[in-house]
Amino acid sequence: MTATRPSIKANSFAVSSGHQLASEAAMAILEAGGNAVDAGCAAGLALGVLHPDLVNVAGVAPIVLRMAETGEVHTIDGLGTWPRAADVAAFERSFGGEMPVGIMRTVVPAAPAAWITALDRFGTMSFGDIAAAAIRYARDGFPAFPLLVDVITEKQANYAAHSSSAAIYLPGGKPPQVGDVFRQTDLAATLQYMVDEERASTGDRRAKLQAAYRAFYDGDIARKICDYHRDNGGLLTREDMADYKVRLEQPLKARFGDGEFYCCGAWCQGVSLAQAFSMLDAERLRGLGHNSPDYIHHMTEVYKLVFADRERYVADPAFVDVPIRQMLDPAYVAARLALIDPGQAAPEMPPAGDPWHLAALCKEDVAAGHAASSGAPGIGAHLDTSHACVIDAAGNMFAATPSDTSADTVVIPGTGLCPSSRGSQSRAVAAHINALAPGKRPRLTPNPALALKDGKPLMTIGTPGGDVQIQAMTQVAANMLCHGMDTQAAIEAPRFATYSFPSSFAPYDYFPGLLKMERRIDPRAAAALSDRGHRVEWWDEWTWKAGGVCAILVDEESDTRLSAGADPRRANVAMGR
Repeated sequence: MTATRPSIKANSFAVSSGHQLASEAAMAILEAGGNAVDAGCAAGLALGVLHPDLVNVAGVAPIVLRMAETGEVHTIDGLGTWPRAADVAAFERSFGGEMPVGIMRTVVPAAPAAWITALDRFGTMSFGDIAAAAIRYARDGFPAFPLLVDVITEKQANYAAHSSSAAIYLPGGKPPQVGDVFRQTDLAATLQYMVDEERASTGDRRAKLQAAYRAFYDGDIARKICDYHRDNGGLLTREDMADYKVRLEQPLKARFGDGEFYCCGAWCQGVSLAQAFSMLDAERLRGLGHNSPDYIHHMTEVYKLVFADRERYVADPAFVDVPIRQMLDPAYVAARLALIDPGQAAPEMPPAGDPWHLAALCKEDVAAGHAASSGAPGIGAHLDTSHACVIDAAGNMFAATPSDTSADTVVIPGTGLCPSSRGSQSRAVAAHINALAPGKRPRLTPNPALALKDGKPLMTIGTPGGDVQIQAMTQVAANMLCHGMDTQAAIEAPRFATYSFPSSFAPYDYFPGLLKMERRIDPRAAAALSDRGHRVEWWDEWTWKAGGVCAILVDEESDTRLSAGADPRRANVAMGR
């Protein structure tokens, strides 16, 4: 297919992120001699300023990275835990098992710890270096763009409910218009305080980075956040903040085509992304034909099986014994694939498998416990999250998917921050595998990934989109690795997504059999899919609900080693040198 914009070809380094100014921030770091980790952290932090409706500086920031010198791949969870005072029984009594909107769904903010830990372990620059662009964008402002305006307008009532939120998101009492300068002066001051504490610290680079860290987790910022929680019925305390640490973990691996994909763990749906790649045979997809009825049907049925297993087995592995190895075992993958009927869609979410015994089915049908939702997937089903990825001249690779919305919680007065409301992805029901508990991580949707070929860099990839993320990432990867599409063309190709499983987000909507497709897909495919039992509904020709993929592809045989693409469905921009 013909793309609306070219792939960005580069010899030295390349960046793709959810906003032009975030990509510019990363490029400036690379031009100044920083590595991919420095640049990726700069872009990721900037996205918390540039997408304050979708990403929060005090939100989440899962990271996967590979350092060329060692060849090792690491993940940083960048995901906060429930406060010590969290009690699922109290949620059941007070909220009827529902996850309340507001500060009660707050978990410890993790993104600052993720960025600083990445810099400390794998970067070369100071926090002040990588925060400079974010501070400038917050202090001086930037032009409001259509998606930002649309989201704030859609969520106007949420922002109006709190004066501290309205002051930022509804300047003059109404949403900003496209082109208005959007400023966040309190947020600029918060970040500047961290930089000032770093500069005032004595000692080496690591000691200075830790001073910036303490400024957030054990200084005035933590005090303001936790005092507000204390005075307004929240759960977060100074002890929760001071004791928090991100976790560095080994990635999960799954082969797809010529690539070995490195995914995050079962604290997010990274294990489900690995499972999807394991179940999608590249040769088979080539034979089915891109976006043919057979192709869409097969991929959709794979997604349903993956999400059925996610619903039954995936939660914080520090609290739950998740059968990760078994879920990726070839024998289990084959057993689950054998359930797919090429001529008939599963009418709802299929039963989960039994990975413990490598069996295709478990005895209980998880779908039976879920009531179908009325209407259509709401705006919250696709919202929050952005992405930033970087590959530098040395071959270092970085991908991060920062997130957390501001509309379902409150801005802490005087900080510009909305501490992570990611508790929305936990359950307030004790019997659920993903039930909230003190110190437990919600099961996160954001899950960046990277891929190697013969041990050398092949690809970084990630996207916003909630439960659509896995579906968008696998489709774009297949477009490149199975169908030979250029990076940008692979990203722009029309996409589809199933909703035949409970949403990861409260109120956990479930739409049995629903398959959404962009209107650029052949209508004859829709008719054939309807005949197989899919409940087909059309998205617009281009929709941000289908994700906003950022990717960089490596081809060492090409004169231009790097090919970066950015999804025009959102405000994404790729750059390179």
